[in-house]
Amino acid sequence: MRRNALLAVIAVPASLMMSGCDAKPIPAPGATATATAPARPRPAPQASATATPATGRKVEVKNATLEFAYSYPAKAAAVPGLKALLDKRMDASRAELEKQAKADQAEAKQNDYPYRAHSASTEWQVVTDLPRWLSLSAEMYDYSGGAHGMTYYDAILWDREQNLARQTSDLFISKAALSAVIREPFCAALDKERAKRRGEPVNRNSGDQFDECIDPVEHTMILGSSNGRTFDRIGVLVEPYAAGAYAEGVFDVTLPVTERILGSVKPVYKDAFSVR
Repeated sequence: MRRNALLAVIAVPASLMMSGCDAKPIPAPGATATATAPARPRPAPQASATATPATGRKVEVKNATLEFAYSYPAKAAAVPGLKALLDKRMDASRAELEKQAKADQAEAKQNDYPYRAHSASTEWQVVTDLPRWLSLSAEMYDYSGGAHGMTYYDAILWDREQNLARQTSDLFISKAALSAVIREPFCAALDKERAKRRGEPVNRNSGDQFDECIDPVEHTMILGSSNGRTFDRIGVLVEPYAAGAYAEGVFDVTLPVTERILGSVKPVYKDAFSVR
């Protein structure tokens, strides 16, 4: 799941993710977008790992070669299948980091140039917890020795009824169908935030890639709820350089579920949604 990165990002754990009662808050109803500040690797203890039903799991390792951090909340730890999935991903992420860090450290020594410790972190949080669904989002950070690192996002919808993990798009007829109904309101909200950060209107016909109306379904989508019973909002987390220059950071756009969006949901999942 980890990707090599050469860029840094702007991301704030406290404000990016949609929330039920114990997750990061989502913007208010309507299409909105928010900004954050540059992310940096989080300090980590020398080495520690804990796992309890009450606190979820948090693993942190720091040495001269690398810094690694991975965590998920208690609600995820309480679901055996989901816990196993997250633990498997954690082990894979750490193994990849260790492999690359050791290789780059050896190369730096061989070629007599300074080695910069690599880092990788993943923080899963609850977006919303419904009777059938547990919606999670993750903020991930990678640094591999360059000028700065990169932040990415991920999401899981745990289906308690089927005991398996799904992606947001799995609940819709197709990605194309979902994109057709949310792309324009998404881009309108995105343009509003881009204009605010740039101090001038966005011209989508300028030929500049950072003025283009990007496809939201190609980025991380998360489902949230304001009523604790059904999904009634969709969030789109846009990583750096996808919609603007590095200095503009990441974009977090939230859209209410509308009748048009409901029409793109697979019939078998319609009961999981309601119009906001």
